[in-house]
Amino acid sequence: MDTTSNLQLDDLDIQILSILFNDSRTPYLEIARHCHVSGGTIHVRMKKMEDMGIIKGTKIVVDNSKLGYDICCFVGINLDKSSSYPSVLEEIKKIKEVVELHYTTGQFSIFIKVICKNISHLQDLLMNKLQAIDGIQGTNVFISLLQPIDRNIQL
Repeated sequence: MDTTSNLQLDDLDIQILSILFNDSRTPYLEIARHCHVSGGTIHVRMKKMEDMGIIKGTKIVVDNSKLGYDICCFVGINLDKSSSYPSVLEEIKKIKEVVELHYTTGQFSIFIKVICKNISHLQDLLMNKLQAIDGIQGTNVFISLLQPIDRNIQL
């Protein structure tokens, strides 16, 4: 099922999103020229997509290694019981190295993405922060060696 039709997006909206996926800093007037519409039309369409919750904001993408964070890993977390999720979530939110959290099905209850400076930083985070949280029964760590794909969904 095409979910974009439920959100009342048309070809112009899709074209605008495609341009912004390529470079979110593209000025509205440049988008307007590319789409052969006015800058005001782009502004109205952007506001509509923000109001619909499609566009939730923008964020800067940085090279973590250039900031001294050389380790990217994923941690599968097993909870002692499903009712521990809310309190575990609140504690994990306090750990600045956690950049993503997903409540999942399958082998793990929670799957997080963690960015650390080095292996000893990761070890400290696991032993002294993550595994010390009440409600976490166990963890399994997967270190990322390479990320050859990092993109938005293609429309």
